[in-house]
Amino acid sequence: MLRAALAPAAAALAPSPWVERAEARQNGIDRALLHAAGKLLAAVSPLRRQRVRAFARRVLATDALLQAESLAQLQARAQALRAALLADGLAEDHVVAAFALVREVSGRQLGKRHFAVQLMGGRAILDGVIAEMATGEGKTLTALLPAVTMALAGVPVHVVTVNEYLAARDADEMTPVYAFFGLSVGKVLPDQEPPERREAYLSDVTYCVNKDLTFDYLRDRIEVLRGTLGARAAVATLVAGRAAQRAVMRGLWFAIVDEADSVFIDEARTPLIISATRPGGAGIPEYDAALAQAARLESGPHYLLRERERHVVLTEAGRAWVLALQDAALPHAEVERTRVIEQALSALHCYTRDRHYIVADGKVQIVDEYTGRVMADRSWESGLHQMVERKEALDITARRHTTARITYQRLFRRYLRVGGMSGTVTETAGELKSVLGLDVLRIGTHRPILRRDLGTRLFAQGAQRDAAVVQSALAQAATGRAVLVGTRSVAASERIGALLAAAGAAHQVLNAKQDAEEAAIVTGAGAPGRITVATNMAGRGTDIHLDAAVRSAGGLHVVLTEFHDSTRIDRQLYGRSGRQGDPGSFESLVALDDELFATHAAALQAWVRARCRPDAQGRLPGWAARALRRWAQQRAEAHHADVRRQTLGHERDNDRLLAFAGRPE
Repeated sequence: MLRAALAPAAAALAPSPWVERAEARQNGIDRALLHAAGKLLAAVSPLRRQRVRAFARRVLATDALLQAESLAQLQARAQALRAALLADGLAEDHVVAAFALVREVSGRQLGKRHFAVQLMGGRAILDGVIAEMATGEGKTLTALLPAVTMALAGVPVHVVTVNEYLAARDADEMTPVYAFFGLSVGKVLPDQEPPERREAYLSDVTYCVNKDLTFDYLRDRIEVLRGTLGARAAVATLVAGRAAQRAVMRGLWFAIVDEADSVFIDEARTPLIISATRPGGAGIPEYDAALAQAARLESGPHYLLRERERHVVLTEAGRAWVLALQDAALPHAEVERTRVIEQALSALHCYTRDRHYIVADGKVQIVDEYTGRVMADRSWESGLHQMVERKEALDITARRHTTARITYQRLFRRYLRVGGMSGTVTETAGELKSVLGLDVLRIGTHRPILRRDLGTRLFAQGAQRDAAVVQSALAQAATGRAVLVGTRSVAASERIGALLAAAGAAHQVLNAKQDAEEAAIVTGAGAPGRITVATNMAGRGTDIHLDAAVRSAGGLHVVLTEFHDSTRIDRQLYGRSGRQGDPGSFESLVALDDELFATHAAALQAWVRARCRPDAQGRLPGWAARALRRWAQQRAEAHHADVRRQTLGHERDNDRLLAFAGRPE
């Protein structure tokens, strides 16, 4: 019944063998009003919070009854509940019964019983709301509640996480509960072939990574519309049923998105693109010549470095110099020659090894700036990837052209219902409401947060900051605490690791080069005296379990070494400590020459450098750190919001044009 109730939302679908929601059309006034409403509702939502709190009390009231029943009795109750949900949909009494039963089964199968705040968060997600739950409040267990309830009602569920480590871990950990209810669980992992992926999507509940999900959706659309000449041909394919057999997915029904602000906001600036090999294209001599000539150009007179966009533009003088070159290896056409040189300049000055990419197995492998992980089989467009390959003296891969593209915001607008959770989402409530139609509800914590903020120290130079980081890590580890040092790049993690090694300190480094050892490193990160240096791989979703001795010594201490573009990402790192009532602390040790300040607060950075005198340790005044952080992050967030708006607008325009040809995004 619930599937039938949800299906009308998909009545105006584009040609497709699966279920999805038609995108609503909005004008600027609509978006502005929704943006304001979203911010207001997130700040003041007593009625919804009161409703989910009352719901949680009803669930908890069944404790004594369910605890007295045997497993066989619970099994019979589960079968009856499934029949009721299939017949009546999400009636309130059925949802209360489902949450109570999941809680009891989880307690028996996993040794974990849901707290009231998890019941509240689960109910909000089931209603299609984004629940803000503090880091460490057990979001994996929270997602189990709406996932089981929807699946029992016959609705396919996608539980979307930000990396494959979490997808595999959460699916494996929760499988005993799903199995008790007779529900199948699938995992979509990067190395799977289409038949394996299809089988995973056929499961009642599918755990997947946001990127894998999006690429599977795009590949399905390409497959469905391949060889058609327009919308009529695509519909004919659909009617014949052949498209449905080729697709690996079976629809966009209900998604539970973990770390929702990361997926919907931080990663929404860049469309995800499916590309195909492009015949012909430039060869090694052209790329080498472009890099050699670009290295002769001077910043300012010849080109302008746009650090925010990570792009280089030639000045008029630079353009004239390039066009006057007598180099047979470069393109003769003016536009193409200019483009190639600008790409070479970008490769030289905007893309840094062990920050934006690593070199492994003779390949340039892009590092995801949000997760710190390698993005396998990804490449930059328009010859940039090949230019970076030649910069590193590697063989070049074939040029590629775009065949399909979509942003996360557009993809998730097509789900019939979306819910989610994050520890840092309230600040984005306006955009989530205006773009995705999603409300945000802040959920409290089960226990008081004992995490202590030890403040921020700003140093004049990076080397002084690094020395302070090592000193702090050693001092905290000496007391028996565990220490997590967070960095923004592979290079920075290796630099701090080398300094710790020079000091004779035992430590572990976790970055894109050690992804195979991730589980082992994270498992040991909570041991007494353990120092772990990590990129954002140890950020969102990472749960560091503390040894009892570490808890007694003061818990996990987190050292942030460089501010991110958003305070939300900083808070995610801080949130690795002080979870579920554990003690913990964090501090921020940053440098005036950090990338955030140079890119988004260059004028203020220069003013501080000229007017403020550092002390003997290289420290600058605390007010300077606060001013730089506030100004730089505000500007960075505003810039990223502009990019997201432009990207969404371009996607809509592009889709309208391609619709005439019957092609996918």
